[in-house]
Amino acid sequence: MTNYYQQLHDKLTNHTAVIGVVGLGYVGLPLSVEKAKAGYTVIGFDVQQSKVELVNKGVNYIGDVVDEDLKVIVASGKFKASADFSELANVDAVAICVPTPLDIYQQPDTSYVESSAREIANYAKKGTLVVLESTTYPGTTEEIICKELESKGFVVGEDIFVAYSPERIDPGNKSFNTKNTPKVVGGITEKCTEVAALLYSSVLEGEVHKVSSPAVAEMEKIFENTFRHINIALANEMAILCEKMGIDVWEVIDAAKTKPYGFMAFYPGPGLGGHCIPIDPFYLTWKAREYNYHTRLIELAGEINNAMPDYVITRAMQILNEDGIALRGANVVLLGIAYKKDIDDMRESPSLKLVELLKHHGASITSVDPHVSAFKVNKEQFETEPLTEEILDNADLVILATDHSDFDYELIAQRAKVIFDTRNAFKGIDKPNRYIKL
Repeated sequence: MTNYYQQLHDKLTNHTAVIGVVGLGYVGLPLSVEKAKAGYTVIGFDVQQSKVELVNKGVNYIGDVVDEDLKVIVASGKFKASADFSELANVDAVAICVPTPLDIYQQPDTSYVESSAREIANYAKKGTLVVLESTTYPGTTEEIICKELESKGFVVGEDIFVAYSPERIDPGNKSFNTKNTPKVVGGITEKCTEVAALLYSSVLEGEVHKVSSPAVAEMEKIFENTFRHINIALANEMAILCEKMGIDVWEVIDAAKTKPYGFMAFYPGPGLGGHCIPIDPFYLTWKAREYNYHTRLIELAGEINNAMPDYVITRAMQILNEDGIALRGANVVLLGIAYKKDIDDMRESPSLKLVELLKHHGASITSVDPHVSAFKVNKEQFETEPLTEEILDNADLVILATDHSDFDYELIAQRAKVIFDTRNAFKGIDKPNRYIKL
C-alpha cells in the first residue's frame, strides 16, 4: 500500500515538490515568490490572462514583491504562471489564495473558493496537499474543500491532505511581510497538519504555530481582524465625541499609550479600507446566525466605521460654511485614494466613498495620490493629478484622507487655505490658520 504521507513528506523535505498557488494577487504572488526562493518549483494559477503574462515576463505588479526577486526566479525556471488549470495535475501541494468578498446582502461570496476547489479536485493526484489561505468563516475548509475532494474519491488524511493556514499580509508593512510573519496551520488530521507545517517552515522565517483543526485557524484569522475592527470603531467614536467636547482625540491617544500595559493604540480615520478589516468580521456575523446567535458588538462596530465617510463630509460642510462657502461648487482637493499610506491598494478604500459623496453634493473634486493614477467610482473613471502649488492655491478645502509619506506636507501647509486632516498627518509641521483635525 502506497504511503502517500511519507512520499509527500520526503518531497517537501528535499524540496523536489512542485508547488501550486491559485490566485496571483496581494497574497498569492508574494507567497509564490517566497516558495520559489526557497528552492521549490512553483506554478502560479490565475484566471486573469493579463497577470499570467506579466508574471511570465518577470514584470511585478504587487508592492510587497521585490522586482528583482521575481525576475530572477522566472528567468531561472523556478516560477511560472498559467491560466491552464489542468497543470494542477503536476503539483504536489497547492495553496488557494483567492478573494472572499461579501455580496450585496453582506453575506460571504465563496464562489472563488468553490471554483478553485473544483478545479483542484478535477486534476489533483493522490498524495497532494491542499491548503486554503483565503479568509473565510469557520467550517469552510471542511464544507467546501474536503467535500469537493471527497466527491472525487479522495480520502482526506490518507491519499490527500487538507489544511487551513490564514494569510496575514499587511500591505506596505516595512517590518513584517510574507517571509517573517508567523504562520498558523490547522489540518483535517494530524498528518495534514504536519505536512502543511513542514511546507511553511521550509519556506518562511516566522514561527509555524499548529492548531487542532482548520476551524480553529479560520476563527483565529477572523478574530484578529474583528479585534482591529472593533477597536478602530472605538477610536472613531471617541473622535466624534472629542470633537463635540472640544478635545483633541489624537492627544488623548498619545497620552493613553504612555501606559506600558493594558492599552493598545488604535486611531480614528475617514473609514475602513482593505480587503480584511471591513469584510472579514461579517463572515462571522453571517455564520453566527446558523447557531442562533447575534454578534451585536461586531455589527455595531460596523455601523460606526461605515458611517465615518458621511461624518467626514458633514464636517467638511461645516468647515466650508464657516467661510461662507457651500460644498456644492466648492473646489475640494482630496489627498489620498489608496486605503492606507504608501501603497497603491484601493480595495474598500474610504476615499472612494468620499469621492462618491463629494460628487453627490456637487463639489468640484481634484484627487491626488502618488501611488494611484486612476480609479473608478460607480463605473465612472477618475484620474489623479500631481500635487502642485496651483492646485493648492485654488482649493477651498484640502481633505487629507491617506497620509502617504510622499506628500510634501510643508508645501500643503504653506499653500492650502483650509486643511481638514483625518489622519493627524501634519503633526510637527507649522499649520495655516485654518487647520482642522478629525
